[in-house]
Amino acid sequence: MKDIQSSKDTRNIKIDQVGIRGIRYPITLLDKQNSTQHSIASINMYVSLPESFKGTHMSRFLEILNESHHDISHRKIKQMLKKIKNKLSARQAYIELFFPYFLEKSAPVSGRKSLMSYDCAIFAKSGSDTKIDIQVKVPVTTLCPCSKAISEKGAHNQRGFVTIRVSLAKFVWIEDLIQLAEKSASCQIWPLLKRPDEKYVTETAYDNPMFVEDIVRDIAKSLAIDKRIDSFRVEAENMESVHTHNAYALIKKGAL
Repeated sequence: MKDIQSSKDTRNIKIDQVGIRGIRYPITLLDKQNSTQHSIASINMYVSLPESFKGTHMSRFLEILNESHHDISHRKIKQMLKKIKNKLSARQAYIELFFPYFLEKSAPVSGRKSLMSYDCAIFAKSGSDTKIDIQVKVPVTTLCPCSKAISEKGAHNQRGFVTIRVSLAKFVWIEDLIQLAEKSASCQIWPLLKRPDEKYVTETAYDNPMFVEDIVRDIAKSLAIDKRIDSFRVEAENMESVHTHNAYALIKKGAL
């Protein structure tokens, strides 16, 4: 049958990324505590397209994904990128995965166990070399240092989100990044709290006030000395409880 995609294009314009987006697909991830974890990902897959090619072969992305979905790991993603480049005759290949990652957490006082969901992502690119980024978005509790300093009774606190994206030199567990984000806030969050747990969270946050600036600086300090990480991007955003705006801070190092 005639292959239109492989025919020559005369406009002499290359395409940076072309492929498929928004594929909902079951994946198996490495889990630090339980060996593996199953999740559902929204997956994007692209290649760069030379100026002489009219199109790419979209079905080949899915063929490669179907071969690899049982093990989405650092090693497997590198293999997938290599297959994409070879099968589609591309100079550069890209894979993006967006998925929920679950950890079982025990409440700080009652010990009640429940599952916590974190929005995570993997960004992978292969050209002359291979680059893999991991991203976690972690909900936290923050308490305002200024509010505590000027108030006789209490201080305003709120839920915030810490987003960490790192470019890997060596393998890093998702759990390590989540733990770093949680310990850098006023207090971490648990999905299930009884009254003694809520008391603990409130008092812990009060004893540990943090601006968004404090959070990103503390995390950046830790990431900067981590030999597993080439570059990073750290964001903190508070859903302010006494303002109509959010508070936001960003630190990045390297090409992110």
